[in-house]
Parts: sequence; structure tokens; C-alpha cells
Amino acid sequence: MITPLIPDWPAPIQVKAVITTRKGGISRAPYASLNLATHVGDAPAAVKENRERLISACGLPGGPFWMNQVHGSRVADSATDSPGCEADAVFSDRPGAVCAVLTADCLPLLIADRSGTRVCAVHAGWRGLVGGVIESAVSRMGVTPAELLVWMGPAIGPESFEVGAEVRQAFTDACMDDSAAFVSHKDGRWLADIYHLARLRLARLGVGYIGGGGYCTVRQADLFYSYRREGVTGRMASMIWLESP
Repeated sequence: MITPLIPDWPAPIQVKAVITTRKGGISRAPYASLNLATHVGDAPAAVKENRERLISACGLPGGPFWMNQVHGSRVADSATDSPGCEADAVFSDRPGAVCAVLTADCLPLLIADRSGTRVCAVHAGWRGLVGGVIESAVSRMGVTPAELLVWMGPAIGPESFEVGAEVRQAFTDACMDDSAAFVSHKDGRWLADIYHLARLRLARLGVGYIGGGGYCTVRQADLFYSYRREGVTGRMASMIWLESP
């Protein structure tokens, strides 16, 4: 059975959002079981069935807008772009259009405005964070950042995200405040807190509400896929949409 996570945030009632776990599908190991990605080597028939189950189990108004995620900063528009386009965020101001991102360690963010008229789903790995995907998404929302609500879904936790000095340097070159998200580890490497890196960016932009976080896709193997833990694995989906009046 598919039992998604539901964000605990003060979004308007017409804003709907769900995040899948790895449970409830038909994919076999190493993709067991609710893999929703077509690009990871899973059997196409299994992914198709999983996506069909997703629509029914989560009460989606239609198929999600799936993208070709490339760790960049482009924001697609569900009304004018085509599914499969290269982008790492997708925006909608139309009821019934399901914005979706796929992750397995990277950080998914769901964004809505307080009036419930526009939404966005964001895929943010460390390259996307450095490259400005959050800034691009917040700008695309087209309202004062103080009017925005952001919920952070499951990602690699701060005790599992080991990175090289060059990753830390990329962040601190952009803003020295980002050094607060790194802890010295061993052999010149660092532990990075991707949630804190996102919070810093959202706070600098003036976003009004920031929630979620606190998961670890690496350590919570029963619930989540993790590329860092498994290498060959599936992907979860984080989705947001506006319900028709």
C-alpha cells in the first residue's frame, strides 16, 4: 500500500502535497518497491504500474509533470513546457497540474504562496543549491518571498553527507555564511547539512515560512531510496498541485 508523507505546514486548503516513500510498488530489488523513475534501469512495465498506482493512491488529478533533472537551476512552467524537458523545478498556477521532482538523497522542496494561487516543486542537490535553483524558483513564484511557504522533504542527513573541500569552497565562495552548514570530518573532508544550506538561502531571500527537514535518506533505509547508500536504486517523488475550486 502506498502511504505517502504529507507536509505539516500552514498551506491553504486548495494546496495539496504528497511525498512518496519507497514502499507500495511492484519494482524488484534493487529498486524495491515504489520506484517512480524511468532512467535508473528499472523494468519499464514496473515503473509504469507504479506511476499508475501513484495517481490512484495519492488522489492526483492527473499524471505528474516529470522532468529530465540535470542539477541545474532552470524552472519549467507546466503550462508552456513539455514533460521531459531539462529543468530542476516546475511551477504551476493552474488547478490540476501536478508539479513533481524525483530524488534519492537530493533535497526536494515544495513551495506555495499563502493565497494558494501558485505552487512549485524543486530538486536541489548541492550543485543546484550553488547554482541558484532555490533563488530561481522563489523568483518564478512572482510574489513577495514573505508570502511564500516552503516545505523540505526527505534528503541525505547532516551526519551522512560527506563532501570534499571543493564542495565547501564552492558554497563559501558564494557566501561565507554557508560555512555554518559544514563540520570538519576527516582526511580534509567535511560533513554538509543540506537542510541548513537550503534554510540559509531561503532566509536570505526573506521566505516567510520554512518547514520540514529532519529526515535522512541514507540512514532510514526502510523508508527511502539513497543513491549514496546503494548506488543503483529507485527514486521517490515529491509532488504539489492546486485543487480545482
